Amino acid sequence: MLRFAPSPTGDMHIGNLRVAIFNYIVAKQKGEKFLVRIEDTDKERNIEGKDKEILVLLELFGLKPDSVVYQSANIHIHQQLAKRLLDTKKAFLCFCDEEEIKKEREKAKEEKRPYRYSGKCANLSLKEVEEKLEAKVPFVIRIKKPKSDIEFSDEIKGDFKFSPFEVDSFVILRSNGVPTYNFACAIDDMLYDISLVIRGEDHLSNTPKQIHIRNSLGYDKEIKYAHLPIILNEKGKKLSKRENHASVKWLLEEGFMPEAIINYLILLGNSFEREVFTLDEAIEFFDLKKISKAPAKFDIEKLKFLNKEHMKRIKNISKYLGYDKRYEELLRIFRDESVTLKEIKEKFDAVFKRAEDDEFKKEREILKKEILENELEEEYDEFKKRVMKNTSLKGKRFFMPLRELLINQKHGAEIKDLYKTMKPYLKEVIKGR
Repeated sequence: MLRFAPSPTGDMHIGNLRVAIFNYIVAKQKGEKFLVRIEDTDKERNIEGKDKEILVLLELFGLKPDSVVYQSANIHIHQQLAKRLLDTKKAFLCFCDEEEIKKEREKAKEEKRPYRYSGKCANLSLKEVEEKLEAKVPFVIRIKKPKSDIEFSDEIKGDFKFSPFEVDSFVILRSNGVPTYNFACAIDDMLYDISLVIRGEDHLSNTPKQIHIRNSLGYDKEIKYAHLPIILNEKGKKLSKRENHASVKWLLEEGFMPEAIINYLILLGNSFEREVFTLDEAIEFFDLKKISKAPAKFDIEKLKFLNKEHMKRIKNISKYLGYDKRYEELLRIFRDESVTLKEIKEKFDAVFKRAEDDEFKKEREILKKEILENELEEEYDEFKKRVMKNTSLKGKRFFMPLRELLINQKHGAEIKDLYKTMKPYLKEVIKGR
């Protein structure tokens, strides 16, 4: 089984969506199930409703999970297994004061060295532990650091080796009984029989810790790992969650199609024989091991190109956007000159708004009166000839106000094409001008 494990603490980042896409694709390729695990144990950071939003987005992108579970439902199991580690002397109670730990961290930072736990409570006698428990001194549970190196081979980045010093004696259960991220994650991957973990490379340092937890519990089934390279912004720095186009929600609101976003994220930093494809098509040729090891730079222009290509594939644009089918041809015209769905909608909605431009206000009124009081010719050339003759308007003073009457824009598609398309409802449109 493969899993996507988001936290309901904010809007979905495109890096998270890319992780979900790759896990879904590989699950389909392997004939395994795709699990969504909402990692909601950090109650203080959880935002109400974000879990539902994540699931809605996954559905929108066609990443339908075989099952959805909440990590908080397993806290009692996390606690039981932490106790097992205590009983087998592979973990210990740590009574160190939080303020003391904080000072040690700050000192390590000042000395420009990584913070490592001092080991102060690792060898307390049974009597000392009982005295502190009797005195109700708050404690956390720490796992003892490994005795030998932790080694694993990453499906994308190759071989890694972490020393016991790098893994350290880290906290697995907080003083309130809530498991830490690494402990809950490692246990849940065991519980749900995860075979391969695909996630961002920012989790690389967590991997040896999670392997150490499973080793300490005697779990002998291998879980493979694949860490995806980070996504950079256009300046070559790590794409921040605060940047607009890092948000999946923002991209959708800006009119980028889910199909195009998926296409782009699969293509990002990689090279395939074809550039434009669907999720189902990607399942046929995608190879996780061929993903580039280097960070990939986000290119909004490339996404726009792909979005335009996917918009061309929409067979019924009026139905897709929720408009009456009689506007199908006009929407197709707008689609051909737009790069996002938002642009199409803005151009279409402008057709039914009152024109506010004053430059050709007088000419618009003349044309409006002429059009409304006469029958419309079948052909545009005949219509143009008659209206020019009766209004004495020519050149710029004819074409620009006429286009404004038609679509409320000075520039755009050929008036001849607009006239042919809009003729059945032309008078209805310009009455509102």
